[in-house]
Amino acid sequence: MIPEGTVNVLQRAVGWATSSFEGAPLSGAVVFGVPIGGHFFIEGFFVLVIVYLLLSKSYKPPRKPLTEEEIDQLCAEWTPESLIPPLTEEMQQDVPVLESAAGPHTTINGKEVVNFASANYLGLIGHPKLIESCTSALEKYGVGSCGPRGFYGTIDVHLDCEARIAKFLGTPDSILYSYGLSTMFSAIPAFSKKGDIIVVDEGVHWGIQNGLYLSRSSIKYFKHNDMTSLESMLEKITRENKRAKKVRRYIVIEAVYQNSGQIAPVDEIIRLKEKFHFRVLMDESNSLGVLGSSGRGISEYYKVPIDKIDIVTAAMGHALATEGGFCTGNARTIDHQRLSSSGYVFSASLPPYLASAAISAIDVLDENPVLVTKLKENIALLWAGLSDVLGLEITSNPHSPIVFLKLKNSTGFSKGDLQLLGAIAGQVLKEHAVFVVSSKRSILDKCPLPVGIKLLVSAAHSESDIQKACRAIKSVAASVLRSHG
Repeated sequence: MIPEGTVNVLQRAVGWATSSFEGAPLSGAVVFGVPIGGHFFIEGFFVLVIVYLLLSKSYKPPRKPLTEEEIDQLCAEWTPESLIPPLTEEMQQDVPVLESAAGPHTTINGKEVVNFASANYLGLIGHPKLIESCTSALEKYGVGSCGPRGFYGTIDVHLDCEARIAKFLGTPDSILYSYGLSTMFSAIPAFSKKGDIIVVDEGVHWGIQNGLYLSRSSIKYFKHNDMTSLESMLEKITRENKRAKKVRRYIVIEAVYQNSGQIAPVDEIIRLKEKFHFRVLMDESNSLGVLGSSGRGISEYYKVPIDKIDIVTAAMGHALATEGGFCTGNARTIDHQRLSSSGYVFSASLPPYLASAAISAIDVLDENPVLVTKLKENIALLWAGLSDVLGLEITSNPHSPIVFLKLKNSTGFSKGDLQLLGAIAGQVLKEHAVFVVSSKRSILDKCPLPVGIKLLVSAAHSESDIQKACRAIKSVAASVLRSHG
């Protein structure tokens, strides 16, 4: 209840405010017959004040400028943000340096070692025909091309190499890239754009991961080499996404997975891609020259037509023992990349001597299918020798040139596993002169698969090389894992 005295005071105040406007010239007016009260004057005044405040500067620079001493002091106190993240202990480790060719035997720190760390699958590093081919090309063309393919960088040997690859694989056309890793992360964004859908195996290597990122497409992962997971994913996308039939849709895989040594079931993947109307992009870097009776890759291995795989890429730095990469397929697929693939359009073309070496490597493979047979025998021999290593188990495919060993009992986190595996690999090299590597990954690599020790088998390895590697790994693994408890 408001006291009576207070009510009287409020009434007198309202009366005074009303009477003050009654006689004022702006207290009221009649516009088109409509009376306007004095409160419009007050509102207009406030509008002008708001406009003034909005237009006025909120900050006035100090009238007195900073002195030189003050400027120096502020500069001395400023600490710039680091351009790179801090280096961890793992990043600072020294890697072995090869002092000779990366053949089945190489030299590290002046000591000859058996090399199971290089993807020299057919043993063509140092092959006389490749050396002769490179020498002739160097004398004729020089070292580099000094220009991209579309701007005076196309040399006749590039066209010969593209034709030779297409003929060997049975495809209409091919296109060369200057760098093996750039092939996949240039080809993917050339075909898949923002809004398109890519279904990809979770175990793909970093080059493919980078291509996925650059494409800006909608990325969906299925479980590694799990066809039930893939089919479920394709069915879900087709059912739930109303735009799925109106956008481009791709399945991205590796023929032989670099991060696990598994072989993709391409026959089943082709069935699923035809059922759900997807296209397949496949990387054959670790299957070319390896799978199939004549080394023509996974299509020969599964006896499926290569044209069932829409886009095939491969790095030439593995079985072909040269450098660069290629994409092969129908003519429209290849011609599109000549205008739309950044790695092809903007990079200096492949040095001519490397293209010449690739032609010679394919010729050697075509004339000597026994190399593929020898590689398969060596893979089987290594598998038999490593089948009972204490604390380690083989998880790769028996036909894969990448023999992958992982811990039977993980420490529970990747860093701990890598420390154990790195210790095993280090002692195998130091004590037994056998060069193997653990699957270290970049901080940019998002692959979730377990880490392990990789042995890359070559047709040039002798039986004694393989037996030596098996004895070394068994001995060191038992010692390291036993001391770890």
